[in-house]
Amino acid sequence: MSFSIAGKTAIVTGAANGIGLAISRSFAEQGAKVMMVDMDDKQLAKEVGDLPEDSEVEYFSGDLRERLTIANLLSATIDSFDRVDILVNASRQVMRTDPLDIDDDSISIMLNQNLLTSLRLSQAVAKRMIKQATEDAVEGMAGSIVNLSSISACRTNPDLMGYSIATAALDQMTRGLATALAPHRIRVNAVSFGSVMSASLKNILKEFPDFRTDIETHTPLGRIAPPTELADTVRYLASDASAFMTGQVITIDGGRTLLDPVRSPAH
Repeated sequence: MSFSIAGKTAIVTGAANGIGLAISRSFAEQGAKVMMVDMDDKQLAKEVGDLPEDSEVEYFSGDLRERLTIANLLSATIDSFDRVDILVNASRQVMRTDPLDIDDDSISIMLNQNLLTSLRLSQAVAKRMIKQATEDAVEGMAGSIVNLSSISACRTNPDLMGYSIATAALDQMTRGLATALAPHRIRVNAVSFGSVMSASLKNILKEFPDFRTDIETHTPLGRIAPPTELADTVRYLASDASAFMTGQVITIDGGRTLLDPVRSPAH
């Protein structure tokens, strides 16, 4: 099977910075047509402008928590590229939770941003993939959906309870959608990451530099990976090289979950 995604059309959310940006760049370099999505319009425009001129990349800015925005995104993608073959749900938000504060809305916010937005977009894109497969009448995979999760899903950290609940639910959503969409030849997988330099982790390290030593100490491979290493795994899941893989949650964390000390930062 080929690792190639050349000629395929991908929607990548959270694409203005960090991991989503690294995935978008990787896909474009491999010859894919990419719709980069984020709320930060100015940063999206800048990043798209920095790509090689022959890149087939467009961008869309909007709040995907709104159902109308999802519909508009899908329409914009079809208008630009005629189809969609790959969806990468890379948009995510991390915030602290006070488990004993009844007025703390962080769990609702985390579920809406990190779970429901990915679910609604996946449903909309899957319907388009099914329509394309019916019209094309071509054998093989009809599409691939890749969700970005976190090792917080299997760790105990009360300060990140909302994020942990949302990512655990995202893992289960991945399995549920994989089963539902398998008859339509659409695969759904997730990448659960820990010691990867995401945009949120970069901001945390600016504020708390000592966290780097703590993370590296609790990571058997002793380092924080660049986003490009995660992008390589996402490209594998998006390509036909993983054609017999669905409903799986692949962990990319340098071995951190092998140790899993309570309260060590889950980044």
